[in-house]
Amino acid sequence: MSTKKQPSFAAAAVVCFGTLLILAGGILIFGIGVHVLLILALMLTGAVSYSYGYSSAEMIDGMKSSLSRATPAMIIFILIGTIIGSWIHAGTVPALIYYGLEFINAQYFLPMGLIICSMTSLATGTSWGTIGTVGIALMGIGMGLGISPPLIAGMIISGAYFGDKLSPISDTTNLSAASADANLYDHIVAMLYTTVPAYVICLIIYTALGYGFTAEANINLAQVTQIQSILDEKFNLNLIVLLPMLALLVMMLIKINAIPAMLLTTFLATLISLIFQNSSLTEALTAINDGYTQESGIKMVDDILLRGGVQSMMWTFSMVYLALCLGGVLEKAGYLTVLVEKIVTRIRSAANLVTLVISTTFLSNVATSSNYMSIILNGSIYRKVFEEAGLKRRMLSRLLEEGGTQTAALIPWNAAAAFAAGTLGVSTLSYLPYTFLNYLNPLLSILLAYLGIFIFRVAPKKSHQ
Repeated sequence: MSTKKQPSFAAAAVVCFGTLLILAGGILIFGIGVHVLLILALMLTGAVSYSYGYSSAEMIDGMKSSLSRATPAMIIFILIGTIIGSWIHAGTVPALIYYGLEFINAQYFLPMGLIICSMTSLATGTSWGTIGTVGIALMGIGMGLGISPPLIAGMIISGAYFGDKLSPISDTTNLSAASADANLYDHIVAMLYTTVPAYVICLIIYTALGYGFTAEANINLAQVTQIQSILDEKFNLNLIVLLPMLALLVMMLIKINAIPAMLLTTFLATLISLIFQNSSLTEALTAINDGYTQESGIKMVDDILLRGGVQSMMWTFSMVYLALCLGGVLEKAGYLTVLVEKIVTRIRSAANLVTLVISTTFLSNVATSSNYMSIILNGSIYRKVFEEAGLKRRMLSRLLEEGGTQTAALIPWNAAAAFAAGTLGVSTLSYLPYTFLNYLNPLLSILLAYLGIFIFRVAPKKSHQ
């Protein structure tokens, strides 16, 4: 029977920052595939953990625990592939692109798209659902208008995470409030103080960028017409083909679990493909696995349509699987807890504490590849610290969202980023500079804290004489 010791601060630092160096350095400097880097990081973590008395079986138990918590998300990865493939084959996505090109002006596309994604995620409580539905359509419309795909993806992700962060039916919103032991609606109100200013700045930036897309300079109207003509030729674009998207949005609004909702809309899209697109049963079912594969010969159209299917998500799925295994071992041995508890004893000011919470929640995202894990972990670590500092719990819950929810889509090996990149067809490092809300929000929160703004202190108790 193994005798386990608590890792030292030095060991925790070696493991956590070593993991960060392997992943970030391997990707940014050497261009090594992230799967290989995750295996190397897992080997490092496993070797150090073994020296502290953790057996292989115990580390595997940590992996199992991490994977178990993420099982619904892993299933959703696969189902997003089925939705994209079946929706394109049914004409749902082509119809959205066709009518979007008809009515949306390129000059206002970015701010309009931001608002559409924000309202969708606010209503449904899911950034992933927003990216996987209206996000796909907006990618097609924006590409048709001649706008850079990384810029479109950044706008979609910014809008999706605005609503996800503030919606009372969002899982991360509820998780952050629960982890900090804060009232849900107090938590949402606290987030408005920093999220709304960041969102306004974001909207101004996207509007300014949109003004650069003039009809004369950047939009080839003949190209738009050609795209519409090919879509009209290849698909029956009647309004009935939009039913799968409408059905999914309605099911999300009435809080039907995402997994059965996605399965039902995949089935509905398959029926529409059989009835309105004259597909054979074999073609319709193959699209669920392989995605849409019928080339048009026009690169712009093929870039928009040739995607989806279960197989399109397997690279992402396997990467997230490895990342969650790594996160499970890190959590099992308690490296992050040791690291944070040592650092927090040196913190003296509220502003420094704000910076620390956002930073360690972000680093937990980097290390564990899961914003759920980072929110839970940091909430439990800092609850007592905030009480002793005389700061309100809703302030901690707000910081967990700013460091955890908002930054998840910025880390290539994080499940949220892998999902967004795989769904939108744009790499994380390509769209990262344009996800303005996701990094402006935490940076603004830190700046305001050092200015002494929006520091929520517990009122001192009145003495009774």
